[in-house]
Amino acid sequence: MKLVCKQSDLNSNLSLVSRAVPSRPTHPILGNVLLTADEEKSRVLLTGFDLSMGIQTSFTANVTTGGAIAIPAKLFNDIVSRLPDGEITLAENMGESDSEDEVNSVIVTLTSKSGRYQMRGMTPDEFPELPEIEASSAIQLPIKALTEGFRGSLFATSADETKQVLTGVHLIVDRDKLEFAATDGHRLAVVENTNWQGEDGEEDEEEESSQLNLPFELTLPARALRELERMLGMRQSSDSTGEEVSSTVALKFEEGQIVFQSGDHRLTSRTLEGQYPAYRQLLPSQFEHQIQIDRRNLLSAVERIAVLADQKNNVVKFSIDSLNQTIDLSVEAQDVGSGTESMSAEISGESLDIAFNVKYLIDGLKALSTSHISLEMNSANSPVIITPIGGTKMTYLIMPVQIRT
Repeated sequence: MKLVCKQSDLNSNLSLVSRAVPSRPTHPILGNVLLTADEEKSRVLLTGFDLSMGIQTSFTANVTTGGAIAIPAKLFNDIVSRLPDGEITLAENMGESDSEDEVNSVIVTLTSKSGRYQMRGMTPDEFPELPEIEASSAIQLPIKALTEGFRGSLFATSADETKQVLTGVHLIVDRDKLEFAATDGHRLAVVENTNWQGEDGEEDEEEESSQLNLPFELTLPARALRELERMLGMRQSSDSTGEEVSSTVALKFEEGQIVFQSGDHRLTSRTLEGQYPAYRQLLPSQFEHQIQIDRRNLLSAVERIAVLADQKNNVVKFSIDSLNQTIDLSVEAQDVGSGTESMSAEISGESLDIAFNVKYLIDGLKALSTSHISLEMNSANSPVIITPIGGTKMTYLIMPVQIRT
């Protein structure tokens, strides 16, 4: 195998694919990136796979001789990322060692304008193939709707692996809406897009949708979706190069498996098993208190006062004064200090004292994108709903912290 490619192309694609390579592989071959050179198509295909999530990308190159090789991902990535801009020549030759441990080894040589490097790779025979799913189960989803859904939900997933189904985002696809939901048991984020088929290519969307039984629901691992975010960001950045980029992503699925395809980029992942909580039942339908406030001002105030809250119990108290239309934020960190912030707001309902976990509050305020937001609540111990005023339809439920008197 021999090829010549741009350092920037190899570096960007290798960085993305390497994220699917496990740091502690259960089998030596899984610690590698599979590089496949296609002489007829003049393309290089890179694949990383940990048996749960796989990432595959391709890019153009001058391929003199085709072939495939598995190269240690970390070493390969570390070397390529440090090479200067310009052309890289990659060539392989079979290892000459008679050692049983090296019988399947190959030597790959990287040559750039600054130097020459050699790495010991492996033959690709044992590298597992990415799952294939029938194209008839595909549906096209707008990239804009996906990125908005991920932005407004991924942060609320659980990091507790014992609650596996809560470590993912629950996706509902219907003809009239896309819905993303995530909860860790203390908070809930829901994003709805009710015009997703009208955003890009409505006729094509309806044709694709007619092939599927809608609605359908899937719970997808947060890790895979974060990598999909990066992948879509990488695809969209191609706009600046003049390359034509699709505004949709193909989603294909079958029981236990899902594939996202965007141009030359492909991500495959297992879905999460288990019944997702009936989160809609947690959302109150009526509220006794409502606040409209500038999101950026509130976020800045909470971030300032969080410096003290982080020293003690991560709790900030809101004293809501409906008479003066003000909110006082306060933190009492015993043996450390105290802090207060005051700001104006539009308040309806009686005055109320309520407290929040600072981290959960900041996460939600950052995920919302509009300049003004609404906070709705019934009591100091019942769920609080935060929603944007205008913009993406997002609902963020956060449970208050009990105030000790």
